[in-house]
Amino acid sequence: MKQGTTILTLNNGYHLWTRTVGQGDIKLLCLHGGPGGTHEYWENFGDELADLGVQVSMYDQLGSFYSDQPDYSNPEIAAKYLTYDYFLEEVEEVRQKLGLDNFYLIGQSWGGLLVQMYAAKYGQHLKGAIISSMVDEIDEYVTNVNQCRLNTLGADKVAYMEKIEQENRLDDPTYQSYVDILNAEYVDRKQPEAIRHLVSTMATDVYNVFQGDNEFVITGKLKDWHFRQHLHEITVPTLLTFGEHETMPLATAKIMQQEIPHARLETTPNGGHHHMIDNAPVYFAHLKKFIRDVEAGTFNE
Repeated sequence: MKQGTTILTLNNGYHLWTRTVGQGDIKLLCLHGGPGGTHEYWENFGDELADLGVQVSMYDQLGSFYSDQPDYSNPEIAAKYLTYDYFLEEVEEVRQKLGLDNFYLIGQSWGGLLVQMYAAKYGQHLKGAIISSMVDEIDEYVTNVNQCRLNTLGADKVAYMEKIEQENRLDDPTYQSYVDILNAEYVDRKQPEAIRHLVSTMATDVYNVFQGDNEFVITGKLKDWHFRQHLHEITVPTLLTFGEHETMPLATAKIMQQEIPHARLETTPNGGHHHMIDNAPVYFAHLKKFIRDVEAGTFNE
């Protein structure tokens, strides 16, 4: 497979930014979160997994910063491309165009949602699945983030946030300052300089449709994310990896471990939602152990 950056032309005519790094017979495809985020927290995976002989491919999904950005203000375009099914089938098309088979698929947050869907529908192409910081039932996430808000901010500030949300004034500076506090506590605990930009790289027109204004309130299509009845369809070895101090409830992760036939759950101490950055040594130790076990045929839950 070609190393470095390649622009893929999709069958729909749009273009996706992709990058492949590392050498080896083991193939890993990475799905970023958001939706509307970017590939950037996968950039060091080639180096981190080099001793295992892993070739790592990543891409920015349609609408994200480095790929084509459709005019979602057009209702027909939005209806066609801002759907779960579109992004699922995009993964399969990228797999085909990159020539991947018998590979590992990893996804963080929204990307972990896509891994669940892909493994259930297209599992015949997978050697293993890694679901990082994503639950199968959004209602349990909502309950958890509400508790996170209360624990961190207290009742008065949460009441203020709820008032602003009801008034749909989410650009309120005080409200956003509370979101910043929550992000630093549960999402980007390490807050590395390496993935910061002078301008925002978040595709808000994608993110807002699915999530809403921020990680702590869901007003978009993710309100309808309920996948538990399909978890038994994921039959490949699966790694569930969560931060111990993040937005996604560990209680739900434990249920997922039971419902997916061949699943292992690992948690990362002092890790938030982006625990691959917050506590990289532990995160990569878990990931490498999973890959080694699957490759050796010794994987067990």
